[in-house]
Amino acid sequence: MKQTWWKESVVYEIYPRSFCDSNGDGIGDLQGIISKLDYLRELGVNVLWLAPIYQSPNDDNGYDISDYRAINPEFGTMADFDELLLKAHEKGLKIMMDLVVNHSSDEHAWFLESRSSRDNPKRDYYIWRDPVDGHEPTNWGSAFGGSAWEWDEKTGQYYLHCFSKKQPDLNWDNPKLRNEVYDMMRFWLDKGIDGYRMDVINRISKPEVFTDAPVIDGLYGDTGRIVHFGPHVHEYIQEMNREVLSHYDCMTVGECGGVGTEEAKRFASSDGTELGMIFQFEHVMLDGNDRDKWSHKPMDLPALKENLSKWQRELDQVAWNSLYFNNHDQPRSVSRLGDNSPESAKAIAAALYLMQGTPYLYQGEELGMTNYPFKSIDEFQDIECISAYRQLVGAGLRSPEDMLDAVCYKSRDNARTPMQWNTEKNAGFTDGTPWLKINPNYLTVNARAEEEDPGSVLQFYRELLRLRRKSEWKDLLVYGSFRLLLEEDPQVFCYLRTYGKRTALVAVNMSAQPAAVNLPEETAFRDAVQILGTKGRKALETNLQLQPWEALVWAW
Repeated sequence: MKQTWWKESVVYEIYPRSFCDSNGDGIGDLQGIISKLDYLRELGVNVLWLAPIYQSPNDDNGYDISDYRAINPEFGTMADFDELLLKAHEKGLKIMMDLVVNHSSDEHAWFLESRSSRDNPKRDYYIWRDPVDGHEPTNWGSAFGGSAWEWDEKTGQYYLHCFSKKQPDLNWDNPKLRNEVYDMMRFWLDKGIDGYRMDVINRISKPEVFTDAPVIDGLYGDTGRIVHFGPHVHEYIQEMNREVLSHYDCMTVGECGGVGTEEAKRFASSDGTELGMIFQFEHVMLDGNDRDKWSHKPMDLPALKENLSKWQRELDQVAWNSLYFNNHDQPRSVSRLGDNSPESAKAIAAALYLMQGTPYLYQGEELGMTNYPFKSIDEFQDIECISAYRQLVGAGLRSPEDMLDAVCYKSRDNARTPMQWNTEKNAGFTDGTPWLKINPNYLTVNARAEEEDPGSVLQFYRELLRLRRKSEWKDLLVYGSFRLLLEEDPQVFCYLRTYGKRTALVAVNMSAQPAAVNLPEETAFRDAVQILGTKGRKALETNLQLQPWEALVWAW
């Protein structure tokens, strides 16, 4: 397997709006990020992925971009960005930007021209269709509720928006549009950024013929099934690679909803013609279903292990995995897979980040930050969950109580509450009024307290990441093959990593109850070295007794 710097990296996603506010306006900013670079370096990460910082009217918190070459004034200036890039590089930290080119804002200059008239040169930068029998061209639903088509009175056509109506989809079938995107990408890479996370990149190629989709929620057709694998998606990404990416030493990860292992092998093939890796969603959909994200069933551990093992096994030697449970679109894993305790946060980290692939941490995960205790739909700002609540409750498909329970569990706002730095006002995030409420548990869950506690989640993450990146076991833990053990055990996540003549055993109790583990005889190595977990443990034996949420790792 070819070894590369980005396979050996640890990525930390920063949601700038919620990370650190330097000027007291209640919104995190670039200078706030600069002030925390030493903290991030000490954590053990070496790539910082910035959620969108571009000019935006913020209908979807920056994922609706009105100028791809300008910094949102809420976050600072281009001079602030240049300073961040310089200082990050000086400290050995790389910067990865968010590339959002399935859609733009409806306030982008391209769209303003496109909707000005049917014969405007940029009309074909977006996807316009005539009415069909006096209504929308298809039954497609938006991911944020309602129809995926918006009527434009002036030009007498509908435009497609797979997300908010303020996020019209770009028409990638237009080569002029593609060249505009590639030129914009070069602008940032020439500045010195180190890679791109690509938002919903597998949606960029739309069908050649638009037809109705199966209805999944009783209201609208499932647009995702139509647009996830358009006829030219690989052609366009290969072109992007030839025209832009192959000319830079950069890392890339594509967000690819609905992708399975076979498609992943194409998007992230080791031949290097498309992307370095992808974000897939199978594992984070196990507590939902294909028809409804808004469920609240517990995550089944054997099913989770089977799914993660499948991706490890099938991508080994042919593509590369990304390792994540948390990001700006997912609820907090310690509340989803754990029981909100520090111990469960540690267990989840050990189980996930010792597999093969590039780890992606999300801000606050290393502190064990939890879901927010929402009490009312009025407390949310997330456009997705608000729209889903109104649509499903309004149509009588869900009760208000049931739907509130679901959005409290799954809302993206859970990940977006401000970073908890200390016990001071607003958790040290801002001197002003925070744009989103601070989780009240910041008095105990915060960076300063965990810096001083040798048994904290933060200290565990530091040890785990040092082990993965800078120890004698690095090649084993980064590149080693994966083999799942105890497949049906309802409590324990246990696996082997093997690289050459070296092997590591990872055993994690993913429950709040003690667990007895009977290991295969092949793991009984007397000279095994414990490299992570409770100190003072006996030598590795085939019969293990794991305490609640205990994680142990041996290597030989």
